[in-house]
Amino acid sequence: MSARSAPEPGAGELLEAAPRPDPALIDAAFERIVEGRDLSPARRSLVRSMLETVWDLGAEQTEVGDLKIADAALAEMAEAFRVFRPYRSVRKLTMFGSARTLPDDPVYVLARDLAAQLAGAGWMVVTGAGPGIMAAGSEGAGRDHSFGVNIRLPHEEGANPFIAQDPKLVEMRYFFTRKLMLIKESHAYALLPGGFGTQDECYELLTLLQTGKAEPAPVVLVETEGGTYWHGWRRFIDEEAVRPGFISGDDVSLFKVAKSVDEATEEVLGFYRNYHSVRWVGDLLVLRLQVLPSPAELKELNRRFADIVLSGTIRPVDPFPPERSGHDHLELPRLAFRFDKFHFARLRVLIDALNECTGG
Repeated sequence: MSARSAPEPGAGELLEAAPRPDPALIDAAFERIVEGRDLSPARRSLVRSMLETVWDLGAEQTEVGDLKIADAALAEMAEAFRVFRPYRSVRKLTMFGSARTLPDDPVYVLARDLAAQLAGAGWMVVTGAGPGIMAAGSEGAGRDHSFGVNIRLPHEEGANPFIAQDPKLVEMRYFFTRKLMLIKESHAYALLPGGFGTQDECYELLTLLQTGKAEPAPVVLVETEGGTYWHGWRRFIDEEAVRPGFISGDDVSLFKVAKSVDEATEEVLGFYRNYHSVRWVGDLLVLRLQVLPSPAELKELNRRFADIVLSGTIRPVDPFPPERSGHDHLELPRLAFRFDKFHFARLRVLIDALNECTGG
């Protein structure tokens, strides 16, 4: 073979293949960890898979810095899961906004009153546990209805006094694990005016909803009457994102700009007026509701939303076997259809339409 045709060694050829996990050792470690507890097949599979991943990290000569990141991230997530687990059945709203907003600012008062109103409706409020809007959310909700997911920063003193030392406070080192928990555990999101961090959280949240990486949820962008922050942002979105076609016109239905506590509360609570939750069962998207639409309402829904149904129709169904085995809200009526897994903003519009159904 000539020098011209001799293949160059690829990156994979330069690295020695890591030894595969020994199934017997993985099994032994697994049994030691679970200690005979009766885990579901899904949990057993996932715990075993995590052990195999740890094996790979050790076998591949992973650098110390990378191991530190993996170790700290896993530990932070495990702690957060433990803190949130007892409250998984309670609806939660995560509140974002500037850490620099002072207590006498009308925006602080608005955030505090919104948190108090939602707590009065039985919700809990999750914040980043810092000052400003985060303190307003914790103050308004009160300790019993508050969670804090704090980020350790060198220039900040720690959690605000309304959540400090509370067992529902989680301290984190990494922004990415913190952001995961702020979004993962909530059923609604309120964003008050803020800086780079608030904008980052806003865009990432909307991206997750737009792409279906987060379950459908209301996002309310709140400012005081006469405020310009979110209204100016909305003009930018319309003129510089929707008009050139960078996002769909339907995507603006993923959020609502509100100017008062009552308007923001209605957006949050109204989202769950009839809609309850969603899950996938195979290739079917299942929507759990409080009340099924009437035959006439269902016919109209199928006409309006035929563009997001791959085949068949939107139809009432009984709980599927995976739902029954997990006792997954079996008391609720449900609809199912073959969603195209692309137009998630249209799915949000469908949920809004279901919330207007009377079932009569």
